[in-house]
Amino acid sequence: MTTHRTEPSAADVFARSLDLLLAKDIDGWVDLWAPDGVFEFPFALPGAPHRLVGREAVRAYMADYPDHIDLRSFEDLTVHRTEDPATIVAELRGTGRAVATGRPYDMPYIQVVTVREGRITRFRDYWNGALAADAFDGQIPVGAARPGEDR
Repeated sequence: MTTHRTEPSAADVFARSLDLLLAKDIDGWVDLWAPDGVFEFPFALPGAPHRLVGREAVRAYMADYPDHIDLRSFEDLTVHRTEDPATIVAELRGTGRAVATGRPYDMPYIQVVTVREGRITRFRDYWNGALAADAFDGQIPVGAARPGEDR
């Protein structure tokens, strides 16, 4: 008897990633990544990384995310499938609060996510950090330079 194992779709992996972020399970979120996955920020602020290469670079970058942003929900989620079944485009809003100030955090995102063999291989995060400036008193936490980052 032959068993056919199907890999989760890009939309399935993305949905799981949102659940893990809301649960503040950063290790679980990073475990969704391929070892050589690439995380890109096309609209990165000056001093922030534009590109992270490798799961461990992503882990280092995201390690203290829950210390800065208390995400409570993702709203207005629309997932668009592309001609490549491994790639989706997602539109959503992340809402919650900035931990340091307690101010509301409400950020629109467009994310282009590619998944191969059940792992994220490329994640382009189109968000505008300047929109979050009020929530953080203008001091948006961007993290220090780490191995695997392009600034």
